[in-house]
Amino acid sequence: MNRRLAIAASVVLFHIAALWAIQTGLLRRAVEVIVPAEVLSEFISPPTPKTEQLQPSAPKPQVQAPQKRQTPPAPLPVATPVPTPAPAAPTGVSAPQPPAPAMTAPVSTSPPGPPAPARLELPSSDAAYLNNPKPPYPALSKRLGEQGKVVVRVLIGADGTAQQAEIRTSSGYDRLDQAALTTVLKWRYVPGKRGGVPEAMWFNVPINFVLE
Repeated sequence: MNRRLAIAASVVLFHIAALWAIQTGLLRRAVEVIVPAEVLSEFISPPTPKTEQLQPSAPKPQVQAPQKRQTPPAPLPVATPVPTPAPAAPTGVSAPQPPAPAMTAPVSTSPPGPPAPARLELPSSDAAYLNNPKPPYPALSKRLGEQGKVVVRVLIGADGTAQQAEIRTSSGYDRLDQAALTTVLKWRYVPGKRGGVPEAMWFNVPINFVLE
């Protein structure tokens, strides 16, 4: 009987002490001290990795809604100030421009070319003022019917006289050739000129002997 009373008394005392501890906060402090110790003593095993890899799903195309075009607002008129001339600035007066430098022709440094050849004028026996007579036709040649063309090469001096003469082309008859040679040595000529200056030159004089 005493044992039962002792147990009942101890239970009552325990409950009274628990209520008092709850009211005073001792039980909460005991929980705060004991629970973290129990949490720290546990080992957490890492999760096992999954062997199967999930294929990434293709991204779904995003459809954008058409945006409405916004019309820009009309620009507001802006007043531009008119510049006023300075009171001291002269009006209607422009400074004279300096004259442009004169262009000078480039000076050629190339050597001068050879001079142009002097103009050559050949002698002549056809001038009307020379009054040269026709060569005489030999009488024997007329009777024999001799005729032909003789070309006499004559050296004409600067004074227009024949200085030398020679047969260049024969007519085939000696009488006709000698008659032509004697005649051209007596003629007067217009001398040849080089650059306007008379000088001695060789000249071919043709003479035709033709029976009429």
